[in-house]
Amino acid sequence: MTSSELSPAERFSASRTRTRTPQLQAFRSRLSFGLDAFQIAACEVVEEGRSVLVAAPTGAGKTLVAEFAIHLAMQDPRDKVFYTAPMKALSNQKYQELVAEYGAGEVGLLTGDTNVNSRARIVVMTTEVLRNMLYAGSDLLDDLRYVVLDEVHFLGDRFRGAVWEEVIIHLPLDVRLVSLSATVSNAEEFGDWLQAVRGETDVIVSEERPVPLQQHVLVGSKYLDLFDSSGKAATNRVNPELVRAAS
Repeated sequence: MTSSELSPAERFSASRTRTRTPQLQAFRSRLSFGLDAFQIAACEVVEEGRSVLVAAPTGAGKTLVAEFAIHLAMQDPRDKVFYTAPMKALSNQKYQELVAEYGAGEVGLLTGDTNVNSRARIVVMTTEVLRNMLYAGSDLLDDLRYVVLDEVHFLGDRFRGAVWEEVIIHLPLDVRLVSLSATVSNAEEFGDWLQAVRGETDVIVSEERPVPLQQHVLVGSKYLDLFDSSGKAATNRVNPELVRAAS
């Protein structure tokens, strides 16, 4: 829809949004694709200075909100941003992506057994590393503006969840959180707790799944659908061929 097709009220609303979130407009101008409504809403929250919990299916584009927080941090030479992930493999992957975007001099990596450019303005790390920094009173926390908690649903993990809880509780209150999850089932309740602990926190939920979820089972050398797909509509009945192959 072009601006000429918008009503006066819609044009006014769009103009007010551009004025309120100029960095989001600049960020969007760099992209070769449009943003979904939940991405726009979450980025607006971050630019307006609040924390955000984004709950959306795998493949929906939650990470873009984290990338916008990094973009914001890079606008002020005093600001830093930490990107945390629950596994070293995810941390290594995100480090390579950010190096490609911002250059090796601006990005660091801390995973316990790897220490690369720890004083960079963008540092990727496992969540345990950040927890240890907090307890040690590390000076690397100075000027920290944003923390991305990728896979934040790990807070409910029986063995490791306390790490996420400790990070959320002990981070300085002026640090804004960008919490991302595809599987958190109680987003509103979780958001209420974040609000109580961290202050201003918005919850953005999207239930649209742009990437279809298909489940398969490998039996011997055969790759079979988990559920029966012989009819016109999807069912919850286990694929009879799978039952025969597994028996």
